[in-house]
Amino acid sequence: MKLDKKEKRDLQIKTLKRTFRYLRGYRLQLVGALVSATVATLATLYAPRVIGRAVDRMIGPGEVDFVGLRADCLALATCAFVAGVAQFVMTRLNNRVAFGVARDIRVDAFRRLQKLPLGYLDGKPYGETSSRIVTDADLFSDGLLTGFSQFFTGIVAIVGVLCFMASLSLPITFVVVALTPLSLVAAWFISKKSFVYFHRQSSLRGEETGYVMEATSGARTLQAFDRGEASSREFEEIDERLTRVSLLAVFFSSLTNPATRFVNSLVYAGVGVCGGLAVLHGTLSVGNLTTFLSYADQYTKPFNEISGVLTELQNSLACGARLFELIDAEEETPDAVDAASPERFVGGVEFDRVTFSYRPDRPLIENFSLKARPGAKIAIVGPTGCGKTTLVNLLMRFYDAQGGAIRLDGFETRRLTRASLRRGFGMVLQETWLRAGTVRENIAMDREDISDAELRQIARACHLDAFISRLPHGFDTRVTPNGGEFSQGERQLLCIARVMARRPDLLILDEATSSIDTRTELKIQDAFNRLMAGRTSFVVAHRLSTIRNADVILAMKDGKIVEQGTHEELLAAKGFYYQLYMSQFPSTNA
Repeated sequence: MKLDKKEKRDLQIKTLKRTFRYLRGYRLQLVGALVSATVATLATLYAPRVIGRAVDRMIGPGEVDFVGLRADCLALATCAFVAGVAQFVMTRLNNRVAFGVARDIRVDAFRRLQKLPLGYLDGKPYGETSSRIVTDADLFSDGLLTGFSQFFTGIVAIVGVLCFMASLSLPITFVVVALTPLSLVAAWFISKKSFVYFHRQSSLRGEETGYVMEATSGARTLQAFDRGEASSREFEEIDERLTRVSLLAVFFSSLTNPATRFVNSLVYAGVGVCGGLAVLHGTLSVGNLTTFLSYADQYTKPFNEISGVLTELQNSLACGARLFELIDAEEETPDAVDAASPERFVGGVEFDRVTFSYRPDRPLIENFSLKARPGAKIAIVGPTGCGKTTLVNLLMRFYDAQGGAIRLDGFETRRLTRASLRRGFGMVLQETWLRAGTVRENIAMDREDISDAELRQIARACHLDAFISRLPHGFDTRVTPNGGEFSQGERQLLCIARVMARRPDLLILDEATSSIDTRTELKIQDAFNRLMAGRTSFVVAHRLSTIRNADVILAMKDGKIVEQGTHEELLAAKGFYYQLYMSQFPSTNA
């Protein structure tokens, strides 16, 4: 994403303001770090004064003041000790602030992730979103850590050096100050250029992370279709763009050091020439000249560090901007203030002239109406893309209808809290998902009160008892994220068991047995029939043999119900459903 000058400036200012808001919670640590930085810097800056004084104590043969030198050595040791302790305290406090702010932002980003509508998540690669929360947060934290450590000490050092130099010679101090703007201009120009490239680098890094995750999760498919070389070329193209942008970002950031060092050399030379002339005229001692040259070197170092910090902050701010973009993403429409929250549902469902489309230019569901009595089994069939799963998304309020209304037990679903609405449904999807944890935790999910006896009963009903008995630790066997060590069918059985454990009032089965062998599917259907008894159920199916006993079958096409009735009624009508059925069972004598 390319930014013009105004957009870049506005984004930087906005990100800085947001960062300062998070820093408010760490006021005491910031004050402590600032005090420690001041103490460490002043102790460091006082050392050249001591050294200059020591030089003047032994300026001539036989004129060495050993008593004074011993006192100066003790003062130098004290300065080193105080500076070391203060530096240690400042570093610890800076670490707390930097990592604390990064933690707070990461937590806020993850919390917002839980409140975002599915439309936001569906529209972005999962890898890109995870890159923001993990990688960008780490880079943001590193930038803050570097900034606090060097920015505090740099500012205090500059002010302190100027004060010490002014106490020795105002004219030479004026020479130093007069050359300072050159360093500031160089740093400003470089940081201005580097921000836009660091921002693009951060975006491309997220794109690359998403592609790697996609390729890793789909490795079997890519190899099966011999897409390994093509996938590598696509990755190389993304990586090439990232490399070009990274090189430009590093190039501009690397200009900081040589540019500021050149200015620093001018400052040092100016002090040396002016100081030497002052010594010749007797207005400055050799020891004070030594002190001045040391201060000139210490004065320029903070500018190098601050310039480096500004460059590092460009990358940090770019990462922070992406994090704040996620935090600021518009969340789901909040529940109505007076939204109802029933504990249980009877199960009466009504779609009243519902209209919905994912994209305005592509109508999907238009004026869809349906009434389902409590306890009814509603089967939904139709070709891919006709809107079957979309009905499930609308019913669960993963998406809100753009027209019409959906009612549950007479309540419009938008007048119910999402928590109560979704608590009333048990849903098994074609896509399986298991969390990192034990088998017990994956089945129980949100039920902490589930007993071992009930777990074993559910496992038997789902024909999981033999499978679980073969696991090393039974129900307490650890599961990796999404259960990669299990087969697709085993994962789906665990998802079905999870729904059974929830004991929902209504059921949604979206191709819930698509990855299970036919023999096991018959047993699972029997378990489902027992589970669905007395519960309103919506069954999305491609295998029409599984929904023959449905109370109502909805045949959908292009977002509309073109037929509805029982299995026998629709076959007798010899319409759209009849064609679907005969395409699967051509030898059936209908």
